[in-house]
Amino acid sequence: MSELSFEQMLDESFKTIHNGEVVEGTVIDVKPEEIILNIGYKADGIITKNEYSNDPSIDLTTVVSVGDTMSVKVLKVNDGEGQVLLTYKRLAAEKGNERLREAYENKEVLKATVTQILGGGLCATVEEARVFIPASLVSDSYEKDLSKYEGQEIEFVISEFNPRRNRVIGDRRQLLVAERAERQKELFAKLHIGDTVEGTVKNVTDFGAFIDLGGVDGLLHISEMSWGRVENPKKVFQVGDTLKVLVKDIHDTKIALSLKFPETNPWAHASENFAVGTVINGKVARMTDFGAFIELAPGVDALLHVSQISRAHVEKPSDVLSIGQEITAKIVDLNEAEKKISLSMKVLEAEAVPSDESEE
Repeated sequence: MSELSFEQMLDESFKTIHNGEVVEGTVIDVKPEEIILNIGYKADGIITKNEYSNDPSIDLTTVVSVGDTMSVKVLKVNDGEGQVLLTYKRLAAEKGNERLREAYENKEVLKATVTQILGGGLCATVEEARVFIPASLVSDSYEKDLSKYEGQEIEFVISEFNPRRNRVIGDRRQLLVAERAERQKELFAKLHIGDTVEGTVKNVTDFGAFIDLGGVDGLLHISEMSWGRVENPKKVFQVGDTLKVLVKDIHDTKIALSLKFPETNPWAHASENFAVGTVINGKVARMTDFGAFIELAPGVDALLHVSQISRAHVEKPSDVLSIGQEITAKIVDLNEAEKKISLSMKVLEAEAVPSDESEE
């Protein structure tokens, strides 16, 4: 029997390893870009920064110290320079994928930090395993700019798990929808028609404003923004404004709001403020061929019939009046039930003429 050479005996004193094998190692040196481990093999193992983490900015000396023990996976027994190429990241990702699989099967809510913003969504990392959250599943409303989520810790569930096709999909939207539904349930339980509530302007459109009442949106229609006329809601309200609004109606999950509080109704004291015989100032609000509507107060328009504009013949109101013009007239009729007021400028002209002249 031939004797073994020293080199052969030395080789046999070390264990054998294979590609893909998981081994334990002790850190014997660490640099910003690589870690060197003693893995009980004839050659040391090397972990490059890229095989430690997906974070390109990481400095390995800040996360690993000499003497630390690590579980790693063998990528190549010989990297061409007599060293063993190892990976920590991929082994961690495998463990992370197992964690994600369990979370998927159990419908568990996960919490992780957003590590990357992509054009189509967000990437979060769970124990070195990447989860993609499409833009459509990031929020319960449209998000144009996702950059605000970078570095933010978010909660989500795994809605699709197929690591072989590299499809691990996270869903944050369903959590927000469920949370919103719970808030809605609580709010609707205590909300009643006639209540005055505080809300925040969430969105403003040409026809009204949507008010966030704390998890539920109510519509403040343009017709309910004032007792007077509002031409353009966007000139009156801005997103973020805080308002006290009146709950006008509740139908299923739809809430109609109003700023027309009963105590501020300009018709409430019409018999006093707009009594027949009162001489009043007003502004021409709009005109038709048969007359002009004069705004006496926000929400109170009176008709100045074309026949009551002047003692002289007037073909149509626009011949002598213009929108926004201030006029003085006398109230000649008041119908509170129908909220109608009639004015006359002609009466004032007649009253200004001396009696002997009027007789002529």
